[in-house]
Amino acid sequence: MVRFMSLSSGSCGNCYYLGTENGGVLIDAGVSLRRLKKVLQEYDLDMDSFSAVLVTHDHLDHIRHLGSFCKRLSKPVYTTQTIHSALARHTFTAPTIGPCRRILEEEVWNEIAGMKVRYFVVPHDATQTVGYAIEVEDHRFVIMTDVGRMTDEAVEFARQADTVVVESNYDMDMLMGGPYTYELKMRIVQGCGHLSNDECASAVKRFWHDGLRNIFLCHLSENNNTHELAYRCTSDALKEIGVEKGSVYLHCLPRQYPSQMFEL
Repeated sequence: MVRFMSLSSGSCGNCYYLGTENGGVLIDAGVSLRRLKKVLQEYDLDMDSFSAVLVTHDHLDHIRHLGSFCKRLSKPVYTTQTIHSALARHTFTAPTIGPCRRILEEEVWNEIAGMKVRYFVVPHDATQTVGYAIEVEDHRFVIMTDVGRMTDEAVEFARQADTVVVESNYDMDMLMGGPYTYELKMRIVQGCGHLSNDECASAVKRFWHDGLRNIFLCHLSENNNTHELAYRCTSDALKEIGVEKGSVYLHCLPRQYPSQMFEL
């Protein structure tokens, strides 16, 4: 049985758990060790329930507590050479990440914690940002949390997955009519920021296939989106391409508190 949960998903912090009874991984480290321990205990898990951390990029909401993870847990941290170089210079990670540093090989499946992991680069205004495709037992899981625009490579990985976690960050009308500065609005919408509800829905139509069983919408903006808007946008897109209601599980992940534990 493969289980997945979000411990937090948004600019306040990002951290996700994926695992089986034989072990698991964390994706990003934007929540504290205390919070992580508490949430895992609620599902009869502990710090030995994962044996590695995968990092998507070097923005603070994804690595805020990675330094303390390294200092206190000493678990390996996997990401690309480029991202690791940034983490080696980052105030929050530089002092402790060295012994935990593990480089993912390019364009191959890496063996991590009994899983096969492969990364793909996505547009976002960090040093480098990646999504992950993860094969565990008979499941293919894809996660892409911060995506300025959807790439053909990301679509192809998602087209082979039975579970996809994908950003649906903002509603265009809410963003443009809201209080953000013009510069910040442009940073969000111009291809290296975040994925809108409409862009997410269009991507889902591109990667939909009969084997897709779960779609989790992540990294929803607190100021420029609602769960209802994000859900409706992707739900309507699925209806447009003839996907029958109930044939895929669609869910918006909460921003500031843990989701339930999902069995994939």
